[in-house]
Amino acid sequence: MAGQPYDCPQKPFGGDEDFLWSPDSKWLIYVTKPKVGTDYTVSTNTDVFAYEIATGATTNLSDGMPGYDVNPAYSTKGTLAWLSMKRDGYESDKNDIVLKTNSGIINLTEGWDGTVNSFTWSESEGLIYFTAAIDGTVQLFSIGVKTKIVKQITRGDFDITSIVGELANTLMVTRTDMNHAAEIFSVALADGSMKQLTFVNLAIYKNIQHSKIERRYVTTTDGKQMLVWVIYPPDFDPQNKYPTLLYCQGGPQSALSQFYSFRWNFQLMAANGYIIVAPNRRGMPGHGVAWNEQISKDHGGQVMDDYLSAIDEIAKESYVDKSRLGCVGASYGGYSAFYLAGIHAGRFKTFISHDGIYNLRSMYGTTEELFFVNWDLGGNYWDQTNKAAMKSYGQFDPSNLVAKWDTPILIFQGGKDYRVPIGQGLEAFQAAQLKGLKSKLVYLPEENHWVLHAQNAIVWQREFFKWLDETL
Repeated sequence: MAGQPYDCPQKPFGGDEDFLWSPDSKWLIYVTKPKVGTDYTVSTNTDVFAYEIATGATTNLSDGMPGYDVNPAYSTKGTLAWLSMKRDGYESDKNDIVLKTNSGIINLTEGWDGTVNSFTWSESEGLIYFTAAIDGTVQLFSIGVKTKIVKQITRGDFDITSIVGELANTLMVTRTDMNHAAEIFSVALADGSMKQLTFVNLAIYKNIQHSKIERRYVTTTDGKQMLVWVIYPPDFDPQNKYPTLLYCQGGPQSALSQFYSFRWNFQLMAANGYIIVAPNRRGMPGHGVAWNEQISKDHGGQVMDDYLSAIDEIAKESYVDKSRLGCVGASYGGYSAFYLAGIHAGRFKTFISHDGIYNLRSMYGTTEELFFVNWDLGGNYWDQTNKAAMKSYGQFDPSNLVAKWDTPILIFQGGKDYRVPIGQGLEAFQAAQLKGLKSKLVYLPEENHWVLHAQNAIVWQREFFKWLDETL
């Protein structure tokens, strides 16, 4: 921005959700992180500012609010709301809807045990509609602006991925599930009933068998009930035995819901003859804030027991080939694959890790998300008095377990991944090679933390299934 060392839209992922005009066109509202240098790299403290056109004066509307403040939106009558997190440095803090009023900031969702994905005002201004994870799905909710009463509008094994708009007593939304890419649906606000409006992929679906998706609830080692999605091949026959993959979700604080991914596509995996076990392990939203937060500073703790509880329980089924279990994942899921490779005690026959954290010390020294490692790992690796950090860099560091690696492993690594930088994949691959393990590195020099180019996506899928064919 002219005359200021700050960015709007925010880097690296900001867009037009970071700025808007007030309904009377007298104010420009924008989001930025008013910090520079080291302070910028360790903080998530973005603020919502109002620039008055007539005077040129700027006001920080979220002054004194230390976490993320983003996605401002006006009601039709001119009331401003935005999404807010309370704690600086915690990128996965509870996301609340707050209002700016003459008497101050009002937190609408503070008393609700969940975290908001996105929201939109109702035409009447009496309600705000929002999406949020709940029990392995993403659903549509409303909250009363005056009452603060939260109501769940939709229910079912699907994800509401965005709110398009409102018409009369109906909302237009996009919706996915593990068998279907996004389509537009209408939602009757009176009862939550839905009607599909677009059928972009109908002709393709007619030639594709769908997977059976099943909810299972597994008792964890600390006595909790954990949702586990199980995805079966389209022609599943319980009289047969199937190789089975434990899928480890990234994030680490991201929902494992009814998403449809063009890379981690459960329908495609199942169609290749695999059963997929996808646990809603510790650290995921949709099961209460406490469950979501438990993973921080415990990356190699209870969550690893959750993974093993899930695969051990499903492996009791007669149709699971216990001699052909694999473990796959990206980002934190890639970290999970590296970590489980050192503690799995012979359960798995193969591992696949994409952009996974392997060496926490070198990760701390190279990642561009310093606020993440400071919060989730507990801090830096040289402060010997910090017990949480010392446990992360000791007990929870996959590179400290590499002596126990004894299983084939495929590693994907993006050359422009600055979140989990290239050294992580290279270090892990070199260790596997020097240990004499069957291992392969697929290096994608133009990709970042994801795979965004179509040709590379095809390469990724071919290498993924080729590796499973060879090792499982």
